Order: sequence, then structure tokens, then C-alpha cells
Amino acid sequence: MSSQIKTQELEVNMGPQHPSTHGVLRVIIKLDGEVVREATPVIGYLHRGMEKTAEKRTYFQFMPLTDRFDYLTSMLNSALYCQTVEKLCGMEVSRRAEYIRVIMMELNRISSHLVFVGTFGLDLGATTPFIYCFREREAILDLFEEAAGARMTFNYMRPGGVAQDLPAGFDRKCRDLLKKLPALLREYDDLLSDNRIFRERTRGVGVLEAGDAVNWGASGPVLRASGVDYDVRKADSYSVYSELDFDAVVRTEGDCLARYLCRTEEMRQSIRIIEQALDGLPEGPVSAKINMNLKAPAGEAYHHIESARGDMGCYIVSDGSTKPVRLKWRAPSFANLNIISKLIPGWKVADAVAIIGSVDIVLGEVDR
Repeated sequence: MSSQIKTQELEVNMGPQHPSTHGVLRVIIKLDGEVVREATPVIGYLHRGMEKTAEKRTYFQFMPLTDRFDYLTSMLNSALYCQTVEKLCGMEVSRRAEYIRVIMMELNRISSHLVFVGTFGLDLGATTPFIYCFREREAILDLFEEAAGARMTFNYMRPGGVAQDLPAGFDRKCRDLLKKLPALLREYDDLLSDNRIFRERTRGVGVLEAGDAVNWGASGPVLRASGVDYDVRKADSYSVYSELDFDAVVRTEGDCLARYLCRTEEMRQSIRIIEQALDGLPEGPVSAKINMNLKAPAGEAYHHIESARGDMGCYIVSDGSTKPVRLKWRAPSFANLNIISKLIPGWKVADAVAIIGSVDIVLGEVDR
């Protein structure tokens, strides 16, 4: 008789307290030896009822709370909310304010991707890139602090424009940073992107086909890394993006490495956008005179933008009062997170860490 090795399926919890889940995410993993047979994400540990809170706040009172959804892209969150309110109210925004918004949004996109590159390296055992990435992120946060007075939740955008004009010297300091960044990004390539161990850990791992990416509602780098050319800035252009020259970064491999490389190239594209916005920055006012107890006309409005994590949308229903009747936030991390239940099975536990990291979720906007 031939002997057979029998294995027993084991169910383990990865998180909600785990450094590689980047927040309070719990993933129930069923293992056959070291191979994952099933992975189920469990969320809700960070739920704060933000959308319901909006119903009890005036349009201006809710502004600071938008920064807390995806706290790594606070500028993008508040810009989305402001643009939705502006669409609802039919507000006009000055061109100078729109250019400033684009500068801030793209700087925030770079700082968010820097966090991704650094923490993704940590997930796979590389500590040095994390220190390098946060060095550059601090320089961006210095610019934000000068303009907005804060380093993480900025509350800088306002319906009708921005809180205040750019401070003296901002242009020069921003340009100095933009000149340095390309060489620094090449350092990351030397440390991580071209590292043989890193590539072995990510190439061909967690492949997401284009059709599956669309069917699961993926967006952002997760979608474009699978070969789908969809970037809200181009597909449904807003603000002044239609006046700026940049490329939507698309790859076809659909694996962890492709999702990583999409984000590193997006940082280079953001540099292009910011340089053009600084060059074309017009004179003029940066905010409109609006009553703090703004009453939006009865109706509804939906607006979406391209955040660092994908297609982020805001839907507001108004009854004509100073408070929205309903606010719904379309969080790209929420849609992208579901995909890990499809990507992880068949891979080992160490690969599950790489796959979760490559999706780049922020639990603040997943749970809301």
C-alpha cells in the first residue's frame, strides 16, 4: 500500500492587529499547509458613521471631516467634496483657485504613493526605501504646512475655491523639490524596483485579468495595471486637467509588480502636471464670497475624481436646507479590497502579504 500524506485545513486570522494589513483589516485565511485556499476580508473595525454625520452638519461644518476618509489624500478628498457642492449649487470657481487645487492634489498624490512604495517595501522585508520615501514625503508636507497650516488633515479646500492664496516663496520651494524628485525616484528604482529579490516576490504574483478588474469594480492603479486605460482625469475631465499634458499610466501584466510600477510612474506624471500648473498659474482671486450657512438648492449632484487609489465619488442629496439630506462616498479602496478574495487563493501566506500591499488600501475610506 502506498502511504499518503494527509493535510488538515487550518483557519487563521491575519489582522485586525497586523503590520501588513495597513490598518485594522482582518482577513480570514484558510490554509492547506502554507498554501491559501480561501481569503475573506472582514471590515468595520474603523467605522465612524461619516456619511450619516454629514446629515447633521452644515455644508461647511462637514468640510474638515472629509479629510478623514482617506487620510493619506486629504487634499483630494476635500477637493472632491467641494466640487460636488459647487456642482449642486452651480458655483463658479476662479481659474487661479482651480490651478492651486491641481497643484495640491498632485502633490498629495505623490506623497500618498511615497507611503505606498515605502510600506510595500517594508511588507517584503526592505527597510531602507521606507526611510527614503518618508524623507521626500516630509518635504511635501512642509509645503502643505506653509499653505494650509497642517501636515495631514489640511482643511484647505473650500466651496468656491481654497482657504487662502499660496504663501510667498511657495513657487520657488515647490520647483526646487520637483527638480530633485526625478533623481530621488531613480534611487527607489535602484533600491527596490530593480532589486532581484523584490522582483521575484512580485512578478507574476496575484495576477488580475482586465475583465475581472472591470467586473469587480476596480479602479486606479489596480485597474490600469491590468491593461484598462481608465483615468477619471482624462475619461471625465474636471478642474483644469484638460488643459494639462500628461499620460495615464497603463500596464498589461496585472500582477503585484505592475501595480507597484504604475504608482512609481504616476509620481513622474504628477511632477509633469505640477510643473505645468505652476507655469500657467493665473492671477486672480482664490475664493468666492459664500455664506457659511450655505443653503444648497433642492436636488442632487454626483461628482468623481481620480484619487491616488482610484475612482472616488461623492453623491449629495439636498432638500434646500443648510444640511444635506444624504451623502454617499464612493471609496475606491472599498471596491479594490474585495479583489483580494480572488487574488490570494492558490498563493502562499507570504504572497498574500504582497498582494494585500499591492492593492494599497486605506481603511479610513473602506469603513468610513
